[in-house]
Amino acid sequence: MKKLLDVDNFGAIDADNDVLLLECFEDHEAFLQIKDRTRFLIVGRKGSGKTSIFKKMLRDKHHQYFCFGHTFSDYPWHHHDLQARVGIPDSDKFTHSWKYLILLTASKIILNSDNSLSIDEESMDLMVRIEKFVVDSYGSKDPDVTQIFTPSKTLKLKPSFELDLKLFKAGITPENFPISELPVIVQDLNINLQKYILRCLNPKHDYFICFDELDLGFNPDDGNYNSRLIGLLLAARDINIAAREAGKKLFIVIFLRDDIYNTLHFEDKNKITENSLSLIEWDTQRTQKTLKGLMEKRFKAVLGGHPTWEDVFDESKEMPGHQRKYQHILDRTYLRPRDVIKFCNSVLAQYKHRKNQDASAGEKFENVDLNEARSDYSNYLISELDDEIHKHLPYHEGLIELLRKIGVWQFTSDEFNAEYAKEPLPNVSAEDALKRLYEFSFIGFYRPGGGGYGGSEYVFKYKEPKIRFDSTSSRFRIHVGLIEVLGLKRHGGRSVEAA
Repeated sequence: MKKLLDVDNFGAIDADNDVLLLECFEDHEAFLQIKDRTRFLIVGRKGSGKTSIFKKMLRDKHHQYFCFGHTFSDYPWHHHDLQARVGIPDSDKFTHSWKYLILLTASKIILNSDNSLSIDEESMDLMVRIEKFVVDSYGSKDPDVTQIFTPSKTLKLKPSFELDLKLFKAGITPENFPISELPVIVQDLNINLQKYILRCLNPKHDYFICFDELDLGFNPDDGNYNSRLIGLLLAARDINIAAREAGKKLFIVIFLRDDIYNTLHFEDKNKITENSLSLIEWDTQRTQKTLKGLMEKRFKAVLGGHPTWEDVFDESKEMPGHQRKYQHILDRTYLRPRDVIKFCNSVLAQYKHRKNQDASAGEKFENVDLNEARSDYSNYLISELDDEIHKHLPYHEGLIELLRKIGVWQFTSDEFNAEYAKEPLPNVSAEDALKRLYEFSFIGFYRPGGGGYGGSEYVFKYKEPKIRFDSTSSRFRIHVGLIEVLGLKRHGGRSVEAA
């Protein structure tokens, strides 16, 4: 086994740059629920592991498994927005354009990837129809799906489909149908295309179409953005149901940040939440997955052998407050892989610095390494929060500065109100400010024991996402990972040594 001094890092905090991601992949329950086709909406906080699962889905390939992944860093949303159906509720105006995109993607898999098709004479005829429509309309049987709504495109609907000619405007023919008119006939077109595709698919094969990076371009005040997401959710649900009823294993999967999902409001949201949503969590009572287990895979990858957490961290000496090192680190995270990876990398850097100065130092991470790492980690955490919430809270910097001025790790509502009154935010009450700080887990509120709750505790949103803010609470605690960056102390002027 290598020595820690010879290790560069334990991986990157973002999936795109993490060379250990696939080698150290943790098969979270959410991943297994996708593979079993029981949950199609994968929700989690930024950095919780959604993109890791997305990349794993794309990388796993064999002759009976096909997966296509959509990301939208350069997607022409302005073309997609032209497909909104007029005269129907906002929550449903993009459903059929998303279905069309999904069905075109499934057509690409049928025409280019699955060599077992066609499975019989009827499916062969339908594959010919699909190919003729795709090639005649887009010039290739493997078109660029980001360009399917480009206004210059012209669809060739005949002879592949039989559509109601009454839907066509004067002067428009099925042989030369402008993409600008697609919303008029898209529902009927989707019905035909979906029927053809589901008939052609091999019932023994798995087909996945995944959507990630939907947070790019997120704007909570953009009605079209919200409507697009709702339309995608409804389209995925409908196609998944149709595939299941047809006995085919086509499954549409959506990866979405929980803060964005929480902003959406539509009629069937509760049904999707209860029946189709999988929340990515670590180290809670609702999952068996732990960040310790995730890190042990990374230790094995970089050190060799089969190192445990205790082989890397010296747990024989407790941290202040009688904490084990794992709990000390865990408390400073938002229970996300990227947080624990960052903290361990910061500890590694401090250990190497100490070891280079004193060659006789031990071969494990010690208390001093964690203590020295906290400042670097705390600065990282505030930057992560800034990236996550700045679009939700344009005034979030004012709230952070308010916590810094309060200056103590634990405070009362009276102390908060007194400080807030000095520089109140426009159109935001003190209670609203506390509520928003709680919603993004800057703070937790004190909940006394009893009443079925168990012992007294501070409740944080990231640990208990279903618990709403208690406006009657009078005691609050700032997330311990922010202590260093905010320069917080306990009451009485003493530094916060442990939490």
